[in-house]
Amino acid sequence: MSDKTILLKTFFLGFVIALAPLWACWASTPADSSIYDPGNLKPMDTSTSLKVGDIAPGFSLPNISGGSVTLDQYRNTKNVVLSFVPAAWTPVCSQQWPGYNIARDIFEKLDTVVIGISVDNIPTLHAWTQEMGALWFPVASDFWPHGLVAGKFGVLRSDGVSERALFLIDKKGVIRYIDVHDINKMPKLENLIKALEKLGNN
Repeated sequence: MSDKTILLKTFFLGFVIALAPLWACWASTPADSSIYDPGNLKPMDTSTSLKVGDIAPGFSLPNISGGSVTLDQYRNTKNVVLSFVPAAWTPVCSQQWPGYNIARDIFEKLDTVVIGISVDNIPTLHAWTQEMGALWFPVASDFWPHGLVAGKFGVLRSDGVSERALFLIDKKGVIRYIDVHDINKMPKLENLIKALEKLGNN
């Protein structure tokens, strides 16, 4: 895939994701009773002490396929995007991860894997991701000990869910980009792609 193709696809994805708040409104109407609308939440509830240039904390979490996922398994082979989302079955979260499906070839071109993390338990995450459609990346449960990994990354909110946060970690385990986002809004995919492009395929 050429750089021009990546640019055009990133532009298209930015346009699609810009419509997410409208989709979220539709998703939270009574017609879709599977989506729970928590209403407007405090935009941020934590302040991570991690910063760009730090070594990312290691972890091992169960994933919905029945195995486990660790940060170390990608060391020296892949860049990693950790995507923390607050809760299953909520409007913005139900749009964010499917957006990464659309961008799969861009992530792969940039030698990157996404790991989705939520404090929900495995059965809940399994049912939710089945409803969204198959995801190409691992989805991990930070349910027990509750929010341990979110806590390590400084994004565990006082109500027990995580912030909506992205951490880009390079192949050496170094954090290269952090976006702790307004929990009510979707992070812009094009910003993440730009951060990845700066890494190259090193």
